[in-house]
Amino acid sequence: MNIKPLADRVLVEPAEAEEKTASGIIIPDTAKEKPQRGKIVAVGNGKKDEPLTVQAGDQVLYGKYAGTEITVEGKEYLIMREADIFAIV
Repeated sequence: MNIKPLADRVLVEPAEAEEKTASGIIIPDTAKEKPQRGKIVAVGNGKKDEPLTVQAGDQVLYGKYAGTEITVEGKEYLIMREADIFAIV
């Protein structure tokens, strides 16, 4: 993949949506929620005097509507600012 985010942006591969509940009930496609967890694939260089605190390979939690969805080589990714990330897991 040849994507390099700019400034304080990161490229995130979202986790798969849950297929079953904890009790074993299968969730249909129409009721699946958008994942709020993912793995960072690439990071930008950060802003001047503000280096990024996350790095490629980190598992992160982010907002439900954070980032912009993009498709690269048939795979779905999110590109978002570091400020949209809530926590490193």
